[in-house]
Amino acid sequence: MNIQPLQALHSYLWTLPKSKNEARAEILLYGSQPLLASMDDKVLEQIANVAALPGLVGAAMTMPDAHWGYGFPIGGVAAFDAEKGGIISAGGVGFDISCGIRCLRSNLKLADAAPLLQRLADRLFATIPAGVGEEGSIHLNPQQLDQVLTGGAQWAVKQGYGNPADLEFIEENGRVGGAVPDNVSEFAKKRQRGEMGTLGSGNHYLEVQVVEKIYDQPIAQTFGLQEGQLVISIHCGSRGLGHQIGTDYLIMLAKAANRLGIRLPDRELACAPIKSPEGQRYLGAMNAAINCALANRQILTHLTRETFNEIFPQAALETLFDVSHNTCKEETHEVDGKPRGLHVHRKGATRAFGPGHPRLPQRYRDSGQPVIIGGSMGTGSYILAGTRGNPAFASCSHGAGRAMSRNQALKQWQGKTLIQDLLQQGILIRTRSMRGAAEETPGAYKDVDIVAEVTEQAGLARRVAFLRPKVCIKG
Repeated sequence: MNIQPLQALHSYLWTLPKSKNEARAEILLYGSQPLLASMDDKVLEQIANVAALPGLVGAAMTMPDAHWGYGFPIGGVAAFDAEKGGIISAGGVGFDISCGIRCLRSNLKLADAAPLLQRLADRLFATIPAGVGEEGSIHLNPQQLDQVLTGGAQWAVKQGYGNPADLEFIEENGRVGGAVPDNVSEFAKKRQRGEMGTLGSGNHYLEVQVVEKIYDQPIAQTFGLQEGQLVISIHCGSRGLGHQIGTDYLIMLAKAANRLGIRLPDRELACAPIKSPEGQRYLGAMNAAINCALANRQILTHLTRETFNEIFPQAALETLFDVSHNTCKEETHEVDGKPRGLHVHRKGATRAFGPGHPRLPQRYRDSGQPVIIGGSMGTGSYILAGTRGNPAFASCSHGAGRAMSRNQALKQWQGKTLIQDLLQQGILIRTRSMRGAAEETPGAYKDVDIVAEVTEQAGLARRVAFLRPKVCIKG
């Protein structure tokens, strides 16, 4: 990104000054100068387009891991007021609706588990369906799928996948209201009936990781983390259903914008007022997809526990937290000193409530919400905690963020060689696609260490622990 037009507000916050007669809101970009310079110029163009949308409250923002996306940049955050003509945009939510990470802490130490990691990797790969179009053993009829779309992880627990204790540590306690299965097309539902309990492809993964470093001992203790401990991160979303909802509603929302005279700076930002019939229809379908993703990660949690117990009968895996990316959620935030109901789009960004927030589990009420910044395949990940007074509508980075496209990565790396190199580093990779592995090579992403550090320096969240991967299951 050409940073010459930007103005530094401080070392980790930048703005793009408005030109004369330019009709848009403020733009804020969180990140260090090197991080911003490494981003594609398209990021700045896309967030400037977001700043011109109706009903925006405050600034249009990008997180330190931002990169070019569809409509909104990935790492884009924007809040809209429904009472002031605020809009909802499918391009501001993303196609993989409620893609997110479920993090599980275990009672196992790496030192004790190391001799059996090879066996564990093989069993997880055999048990966890991963890959393009891969289906699992769960096949739902139309009535059952509608129950998933309204019940989320709560439905999954009632079916015996996991336990009620998990629900306390999932956003919205595992289920969002306002889901309307009738707003989801039959084709979208058909795509999902065999995909519950599956990882999918792309950057989705299941990793067994070790806590290698603690940054904040008191919060780590609250989170139940200590050095040498094994944790598991499950990164996936709403699979084919969420993608199809995004595809279906781009057309409907574009027609709505045209009908209502909303000038779109980019047709990928197809949107409608939140209170319009089209806006309400999309909200109902999006909430259904969020519940689908929450149920999916709950089922995968159950399958992971069963597999661990085959290898380690004494293993206990507890849900540390489950956070979603790619959502639009109705929340209350303080604006100009007063509480205000807003619809916050987070596209490739994580909600990060600070200490004292009433929607946090009691266990984390004093520490702030656990936040997971996932790394790329073969690199580390971070657990952070939300901070009080987060200036970005309680949002922060969600991952390392791509530094190059998948096609560019394929020109530079080969999957087989990459997997052998990672094995030499003590990281076991199991994948059905050598092409997919090459696309997700660490070199195709920003440095997650820098992203996590800058996220902290920008006041978005504070680092608690660094996780090193030992086993990675990919599509």
